[in-house]
Amino acid sequence: MDAEMEFSCEVKWKGKDLFDLVCRTIGLRETWFFGLRYTVKDTYAWLKPDKRVLDQEVPKDSPITFHFLAKFFPEKVEDELVQEITQHLFFLQVKKQILDEEIFCSPEASVLLASYAVQAKYGDYDPNFHKPGFLAQDELLPKRVLMQYQMTPDMWEEKITAWYAEHRSITRDEAEMEYLKIAQDLEMYGVSYFSITQNKRDTELLLGVDAQGLHIYCPNSKLSPNKSFPWSGIRNISYSEKEFTIKPLDKKKEVFKFYSSQLRVNKLILQLCIGNHDLFMRRRKVDSIEVQQMKAQAKEEKARKKVERQILAREKQMREEAERAKEEMERRLFQLQDEARMANEALLRSEETADLLAEKAQIAEEEAKLLAHKAAEAEHDRQRLEVTALKTKEEKRLMEQKMREAEQLAVKLVEQSERRLKEADHLKQDLNEAKDSERRAKQKLVEITKTTYPLIAAYSSPPPPTGPENPDLALDMGGSIRMDFKDSDMKRLSMEIERERLEYMEKSKHLQDQLKELKSEIESLKLEEQQQAGIYNLRSYAEPPYLPHSNRNSAYMAQMAFYEEV
Repeated sequence: MDAEMEFSCEVKWKGKDLFDLVCRTIGLRETWFFGLRYTVKDTYAWLKPDKRVLDQEVPKDSPITFHFLAKFFPEKVEDELVQEITQHLFFLQVKKQILDEEIFCSPEASVLLASYAVQAKYGDYDPNFHKPGFLAQDELLPKRVLMQYQMTPDMWEEKITAWYAEHRSITRDEAEMEYLKIAQDLEMYGVSYFSITQNKRDTELLLGVDAQGLHIYCPNSKLSPNKSFPWSGIRNISYSEKEFTIKPLDKKKEVFKFYSSQLRVNKLILQLCIGNHDLFMRRRKVDSIEVQQMKAQAKEEKARKKVERQILAREKQMREEAERAKEEMERRLFQLQDEARMANEALLRSEETADLLAEKAQIAEEEAKLLAHKAAEAEHDRQRLEVTALKTKEEKRLMEQKMREAEQLAVKLVEQSERRLKEADHLKQDLNEAKDSERRAKQKLVEITKTTYPLIAAYSSPPPPTGPENPDLALDMGGSIRMDFKDSDMKRLSMEIERERLEYMEKSKHLQDQLKELKSEIESLKLEEQQQAGIYNLRSYAEPPYLPHSNRNSAYMAQMAFYEEV
């Protein structure tokens, strides 16, 4: 199960010769459990020991592949398996059958078996060495169990590790034996299944052959047999071509017959029945000399290994204790060294402290003299400060007086700003009046133009008769009337318009002069306001200003708005 070997087989060799060569190579003495299995078409067969290898239905490949497997299983592994190599081979085969789901195993038992398999592979659990994820590459549980629960690989590893940590101090062969002891209680352990049909109705059934007897199962249930025939209750098993007959030891019981469709399968069933029955009878007899010697040697070997493990455990414990004592002594040494270093440091600090205290005493004397001198200076300063305080009060009074004057000045500036704003309004009204005068003059000119001709016609003499005899006279009279209107009234109108235009220009010039003057005054007021800002800031923490800054800004902004509009 865990290795691959290649042998050169002679043509005349029988199956027993090749089997014995393999057993000698691996050091196996309990040969009656094992055999060499090979594949034939859609089934398998076991190499017959008393027949030449090349005369059997072995594959014609080169090299020919055989599997060294357990052909028969013991009833109680702890009593029958003597050699460690035998236990190891059974452990590997049963483990593979469980992982391949050839043997049904519950999830709880699968986790427990996996923990023993980990103990056999890795030894005792060491949290410093076996970090999380160390089982990621190992196949330990059947796929059916993994699919049955919604658990991650880390969660399965945690469950297996919890059991694995409890198997401390168990050797590899002991862990494998515990694995087999649990596995032998499983229902499908050591059972070989074959499809059969019952007589009469051709009902499909399963025949199970194991170390305890023959069992009849339903095709869908390999766990609980419908009928069992223990080896102790079977008198005879025979077959003729495809028919098998099981005769119970009790003649009153009915003979059971079944059929198998393949002759090769019938021979295999008969081989397994004969081999399991022989081992069953052999277990009930006294062990042979060879088996007794093997058991004695195995017992001595186990005792020797136990003593060696005890000695090794004791030496390991003594070594651990020595290491702990060494670590304790090293820790104590480091502690004493630290204490000595701290004592030396404390001594040095004490000497330094004594020197510092002496220096401090000398400094304290000098400070006392300085304090006496400073006391005299402080008295002199106190007197000087009293005089300064009197001066400060006078200065404070003067400052308050200046602040009041600044407030009065600010009030005057605001009044001037309001007055200038009113003047700007008056100028705006004058401008509007000038515009109205210009509009009226234009309207008057239009009215005069419309009414001139009717007025002249009303106050003039009747015109001479006109007709076809005198056409030129009418034309001359009309033309002279229109020319008189243009010469007299148009001059008068032009003079009035020119006079009003000059008046309008004078007013506009006067208004522009006033606007320039107003702009210069606004600029000067702005500068004065900025200069007075420092004075107002002196009183901002004591009391609010007499006039809010927002009012001054509003007046200034109103003047600027008017200036922009003009």
